[in-house]
Amino acid sequence: MLKTIFVVDDTDSNLAKAEEALEGHYQVITLPSAAKMFTFLEKVIPDLILLDIKMPEMDGFEALQLLKSNDSFGSIPVIFLTASSDEATEVRGFEMGVIDFIAKPFSGPVLLKRLETHLNIDDLIRERTRELEQRTLELEQRTKELERMKNGLVYAFADAVETRDKGTGGHIRRTSAYMEVLIKEMIASGLYAQELDGLNLESLISSARLHDVGKIAIPDAILNKDGSLTFEEFEQMKTHTTEGENFINKITNRTGSEVSFLNNAKLFAGYHHERWDGSGYPNGLKGNDIPLLGRIMAVVDVYDALTSKRPYKRPFTEEETVNLILENSSKLFDPSIVEIFLSVRDKFNEIKLDTFEDDL
Repeated sequence: MLKTIFVVDDTDSNLAKAEEALEGHYQVITLPSAAKMFTFLEKVIPDLILLDIKMPEMDGFEALQLLKSNDSFGSIPVIFLTASSDEATEVRGFEMGVIDFIAKPFSGPVLLKRLETHLNIDDLIRERTRELEQRTLELEQRTKELERMKNGLVYAFADAVETRDKGTGGHIRRTSAYMEVLIKEMIASGLYAQELDGLNLESLISSARLHDVGKIAIPDAILNKDGSLTFEEFEQMKTHTTEGENFINKITNRTGSEVSFLNNAKLFAGYHHERWDGSGYPNGLKGNDIPLLGRIMAVVDVYDALTSKRPYKRPFTEEETVNLILENSSKLFDPSIVEIFLSVRDKFNEIKLDTFEDDL
């Protein structure tokens, strides 16, 4: 099938000469003005346009600007036809997007060869663009598959760890849901915008599921003890933070990559028991020295721990829990995060009620 060429020129002899040179090689449509060209573009999209610069009513530059501003026509290759061309004209034309200039009067064979060259280049560009788009699509699909696989492994591993801790059923599922609500509201309010800007929320929530991964190193006798822990037992329980960091570091070292998912998981695991006033563990960090993800998880983790039944305590009511968190704002918790938490407490309560019902 022959490619279609528009020849736009207000001189009949130029139109006739171009048609004679290109006939048999291309489907040629001759048009006496830019206005006629735009009318015809509503019916036919050409493979290339030969466009005269000097025309009445609408010159070539004005026509080119309209072409390039239209998504349907902007990618059509345009060659300027001109009887006189200076450096400024050529620079302006190339800046606006023409692919070449052809001087008038033109030679038929030269015109034919120039079009052949440009159309071959255009075909190659389009082919490479299609290949790139296809490869990009395949890469996106593969990335989604790997993301689903990663999330599946994280869920399975986190659930395996939680299964050992018989007193915290559903903790990971609930804290993940709480965290998503809290971070979305923080983003909406602009709190810690610089730290949260551009994060992948789905990946972040997935990595939060590993915040208690260090419990894999805690003996069952301590993890599932009925009643309060002794001082020595509690000291060993506290090591689940550093054990979690070490576990994730081993994964990082073996894969040889510092991916954000693993870095975020390490922050959740290592810092969710640090406290705003420095009374937490394992490092006794204070205030903003505690990584933001650790400060967020601290509120979420304590909310779930307080509202959940444990072998050594009854579940606190929603009101009791909120009051305790509020009382410890600026002591145990980042006061800015507590303020956001208070604005979404009803959503937290809905999640708590729904998930506890599901676990019955």
